[in-house]
Amino acid sequence: MSAPKKLFIKTYGCQMNVYDSERMAESLGTQGYETTDVAADADMILLNTCHIREKAAEKIYSELGRMKGLKAAKPDLKIGVAGCVAQAEGAEIMKRQPMVDLVVGPQSYHRLPAMEDAVARGEKALDTDFPEDDKFDTLKSRPKAKRGPTAFLTVQEGCDKFCAFCVVPYTRGAEVSRPADRIIREAQELVEAGVREITLLGQNVNAYHGHDGGLAGLIWALDKVDGLERIRFTTSHPNDMDDALIDAHGTCDKLMPYLHLPVQSGSDKILKAMNRKHTRDQYFKLMERIRGARPDLLLSGDFIVGFPGETEEDFEDTMDLVRTVRYGQAYSFKYSTRPGTPAAEREQLDEDVKLERLHRLQALLGEQQREIQDEMIGRTVKVLFEKKGRETGQMIGKSEYLHAVFADTTDVQIGDLRDVRIVKSERNSLGGEIC
Repeated sequence: MSAPKKLFIKTYGCQMNVYDSERMAESLGTQGYETTDVAADADMILLNTCHIREKAAEKIYSELGRMKGLKAAKPDLKIGVAGCVAQAEGAEIMKRQPMVDLVVGPQSYHRLPAMEDAVARGEKALDTDFPEDDKFDTLKSRPKAKRGPTAFLTVQEGCDKFCAFCVVPYTRGAEVSRPADRIIREAQELVEAGVREITLLGQNVNAYHGHDGGLAGLIWALDKVDGLERIRFTTSHPNDMDDALIDAHGTCDKLMPYLHLPVQSGSDKILKAMNRKHTRDQYFKLMERIRGARPDLLLSGDFIVGFPGETEEDFEDTMDLVRTVRYGQAYSFKYSTRPGTPAAEREQLDEDVKLERLHRLQALLGEQQREIQDEMIGRTVKVLFEKKGRETGQMIGKSEYLHAVFADTTDVQIGDLRDVRIVKSERNSLGGEIC
């Protein structure tokens, strides 16, 4: 038998890209590929790209430029670009970097085996369609190989919200939900492979409509999967947090007390300019209902500062919202243009103003995160241990609140779910003792 071919995948961006990279590797496994962590050893390199960050396309072109030496040393090396930059740039990638052999968008990666065949015949392969055939139907079942205790599972893709700053509707397409029975089957396959916690993924996951009961109905269906201990979901839009989903946070034991609910701005003027379709007051009332259902819930959010038209007063509205709501985790960015989005055509703020505001916001968010971590000292939490720590005898896992927790123990294995008493709080983690 011929030796397995080696596949190196570099993944950028969101958790959905992590999931997509796994599925791409599984798909190319049918072509005789095994994954490698060393690009120089690879017979194929795939860059699974994200278009959310600033100058994403240029960063990918720079990465491709650095790979010219690998291609020169190994002329048969296949190089591909996948994901959202591939969708946005298409044939331009091959034009600017002729060494690229294939370009595939996020809705077409189930066609990778056929594209790889074409490349093997000496052809270029390009597929950035939004195909009618369901990629999840085409992909094989998950392999039964042993996995770690946590996994991502895509249930919904695309977005119909058209926020003025966002490229997702253009690179991922309209909202599409996977049928619940297929999600449950994949969840069962993951559990059989050793997974105990699943995070449900979607660009707008709480708009999921593949179950009669929406995302809440899917969560309750997954609640019945034997061996599945924990359920999470991300990322959500405030307008799609319905009563059933809020109630599930208070009544479903497997649904963890953590919610990522981006608000982006605390200014009604800026929210309208962003086309967010909600107000700050609606967000406040929503948080009251969610915390009424689950008082100990840890909230995470997304914030953009320096959006076109943002005044100092608008920014202070955001700071006020943060002080009022209180976030245990958050992601914050200064606004940067995305070609093809409405906000990119507007008058932009000075970069120094954006950066100064970002630093102020991040200082406040960091202070809140540390306070909430410090409040965990003395509490007992359940930790799902995922890996060994840096120190001898140390294990690291996640609490139900998604805090990283480390403990010195020789009595814990990867995949164990144990009670841990928190005894110290560090910069981005908690230290605990096994109970």
